[in-house]
Amino acid sequence: MKTVLCYGDSNTFGYVPETGMRYPRDVRYPGRLQLLLGDEYSVIEEGCNGRTTIYDDPIDGWKNGLDYLRPCLSSHRPIDIVIMMLGSNDLKATFHLTAKDIAESAGKLVDVIREFTAEKQGFVPDIILVSPPEIGKDIRHSPFYGAFYEEAVEESKKFPVNYRAVADEKGCIFFDAAKYIYPSEYDSLHLTPEGHMILAEKLAEAVKEASA
Repeated sequence: MKTVLCYGDSNTFGYVPETGMRYPRDVRYPGRLQLLLGDEYSVIEEGCNGRTTIYDDPIDGWKNGLDYLRPCLSSHRPIDIVIMMLGSNDLKATFHLTAKDIAESAGKLVDVIREFTAEKQGFVPDIILVSPPEIGKDIRHSPFYGAFYEEAVEESKKFPVNYRAVADEKGCIFFDAAKYIYPSEYDSLHLTPEGHMILAEKLAEAVKEASA
């Protein structure tokens, strides 16, 4: 059995745009991914609302994705495949970051995954580096407006080219989520059930290809 670790933010957690609650496991993408992959795989969900790549949020500093990464990798080892989708929260106005900055920060997490797993489990998992979906064009009308501004919309469109460059540099499998999904009209950030379904289907293809 192969272990797949899904490491991400609220869209990995399964945040419901309209309520702030959580989609059922068979709706959110890691749970659907498990259903699609079947018993030959064990899919682990490690999504946290507000998680960043490597930055301390001034309100919720414990959401730094770097701080939890090593404990997470150690808890679930041996891990065969890591799907990492982080970066959207780094576009908050408080951080003043570009898409290039954020992609490079994701690359630092890739380095940690490689170094830590090589030491602790004796082999390095395949890493699927996911370029996050765009921030929706109606962010001004989102409940999250103020944390995210219009600049985040344009910057998020630059994710694919920058994440691809990092994936190529680090030897990761590149996956462009924005090619397939778009956030809900309600908050311009979080996925609809349909978005989770599509993301799971496309990532299942990527996982099977990595496992071949």
